Amino acid sequence: MIRIICRYFILAALFLAGCKKDDTPSHVPGAPMTISEFMPLQGGGGTSILINGSNFSSDTAQLEVTINGNKLAITGANTHQIMAVVPSKCGSGNVIVKVGGDEITSTTVFNYMFTRSVSNFAGSGTAGFANGKGNEAQFNFSGEAWYRSKGIVTDDDGNVFVADPGNHCIRKIDSAGNVTVFAGDPNNGGHADGQGLSARFSLPYDLAIDNDRNLYCVDPGNWDIRRISPDGTATTIAWASQEPWSVAVDKSTGDVYYLGTVSPANVYRVTPEGSSESVISGLNYPAGMDFDNEGNLYIASNGDHTVTKFTKATWAAAPVAGAAGVAGFENGEGSAARFAFPWGLAVDADGNLYVAGNGTWDGGAYNPDQSIRFISAGAWMVSIYAGSGTAGYANAIGEAAAFSAPGGVAVDKNGVVYVLDKNNNRVRKIISE
Repeated sequence: MIRIICRYFILAALFLAGCKKDDTPSHVPGAPMTISEFMPLQGGGGTSILINGSNFSSDTAQLEVTINGNKLAITGANTHQIMAVVPSKCGSGNVIVKVGGDEITSTTVFNYMFTRSVSNFAGSGTAGFANGKGNEAQFNFSGEAWYRSKGIVTDDDGNVFVADPGNHCIRKIDSAGNVTVFAGDPNNGGHADGQGLSARFSLPYDLAIDNDRNLYCVDPGNWDIRRISPDGTATTIAWASQEPWSVAVDKSTGDVYYLGTVSPANVYRVTPEGSSESVISGLNYPAGMDFDNEGNLYIASNGDHTVTKFTKATWAAAPVAGAAGVAGFENGEGSAARFAFPWGLAVDADGNLYVAGNGTWDGGAYNPDQSIRFISAGAWMVSIYAGSGTAGYANAIGEAAAFSAPGGVAVDKNGVVYVLDKNNNRVRKIISE
């Protein structure tokens, strides 16, 4: 590594000298271009890379360098070298150099190194009830070992909403970390429609949000599906055909779907009349579910240790990641990856998936996965987003961070990830740069 770094600085120094002495500053249109190498081969946002090759141009106005479709800022160039700066959140990919109408792609991939910083967004770490800012607030995600909440969503204003089963209510966390009750009475469980504290929930487990910022909540204690308007008014829109544990909204149509976690379980669409129409059947203890922007449905199977895609309209099933019936904790592509009782699931605007790893009934530390996993769109490459196989509590970067039974996950429009960290009774925040 030291030799590589030294070589990079030597080449960079030669590049700076070469910029002053380049005898052929012009690109020759139509003539072959080459990329012989670039250094370094990996780095994060702000990394300067030196690209060596031929038939470039010293006129930076003619040049364009991209990785993963993202433009790099060019800080210097001549016909055989380019110095460019990698942008934040660039992602990995081949280096592409364009000069006018000519283009060349590297055979080597630049590996982008994300810095994913985990912090505490809200919660004191003790099960209980308290409104307040950040660490002053209390949630009750783990007051009973069998609480299985995974409900966490965000809106476009930076607010986060979480289902708090031990307190029988839906909590709102604003962008500054202030926690309040959005709907439900923390002192009284039950069933009642109404606004704010007048509403009653029994065991709110999962949440979804539509394009109009209405929340949807499933409550296995009441066997109902509730819509909660932006002013906190809860209305029952359907009674469930199976004990409902998960809910999702297809934002391409506005339709609401829910599923039970029994086996075999079905996915139901809530009709405008308030009835339940079964669209997928025979699932083995399904858990988190979410739609991509095109209307395809993704489900994490707690019973099968897999993630599956169901194509829009036809509901044809296609494996995404994991091996059915094989539990474990391994990264890899598609079926080579391993999950262990996955629980919450979220899809971002680019179609990438995030999976909360520990859906054991008691949130046990024995589960080999205590992390948030990332599945890249289309390629289905599984990696660790943050956390590890060890339960605990630590604010840190990437795998050095620790969760204890992460059960729910959400991602906002800016790519910030939020985690319902069950046994820590906290909501965690992950910023990726």
